[in-house]
Formats: sequence, C-alpha cells, structure tokens
Amino acid sequence: MSVNDPIGDMLTRIRNAQLRGKSTVSTPASKLRAWVLDVLADEGYIRGYEKADTANGQGELIISLKYFEGTPVIRELQRVSKPGRRVYAGAKEVPAVRNGLGVSIISTPKGVMSDANARSANVGGEVLCTVF
Repeated sequence: MSVNDPIGDMLTRIRNAQLRGKSTVSTPASKLRAWVLDVLADEGYIRGYEKADTANGQGELIISLKYFEGTPVIRELQRVSKPGRRVYAGAKEVPAVRNGLGVSIISTPKGVMSDANARSANVGGEVLCTVF
C-alpha cells in the first residue's frame, strides 16, 4: 500500500491505538519515522520502539505506548507540515507548544530534534509535528 504522508500515517496509528487502549502499535519502518520516534522516546511520550523484520523485507517499527494511571501520556498529536503545505521555521521562530509544556518535532540540517534542542543548536527547519 502506498502512503503519501508516512509521518501523518504513523501519528494517526498512534492516536488510534491510544483511543483503543493498546499497549503497542506497529508501523512500516523508515529512517525518518525512527528519528521521530527517537525524539518522542527522549521526551518521554512513548516507552520506546523496536525494529522487527517482515516477510517482504520492509520491516516494521513496534511502538510501545505509554500510559499514566490509565490515560495516554500523549494528549494531542498533530501533523503541522503536510505534503501539500510545508511549514518551515527559522532558528529564531521555532514554535513553542503550549508555552513550552509540549514539544515541536523539527527536521533540521543537523537531524530530527525537539524544539528546545533546535533552539540551543540555533538551527531551524521543517516543523513536522507537535506533541502535548
């Protein structure tokens, strides 16, 4: 199956799995998805993920979701930059989510990183998504 927006597809899978109360969710593997998941794990929004091989050789990422007292840790997960409308931010205009309580995930020339790391590294880039 061809997906036009792989990051949006992964975020939707995470949202849907949390609505159903699942402990894990799988998504096709790619480097960009893994980098986004690295940021989510570093910020404490997911427990982690692991790569599993499939029969067709594509591979899957098995994401372990995180809950606190029965409610999902991720309250809001939104795709900002879409294939039809890319959103970029300079080093000085990196957006803060909910006055710094949330995290923006940004693809920069130095790699995929959170908004706080992008500000400290003084780099801007494409705003992939926001998490709260």
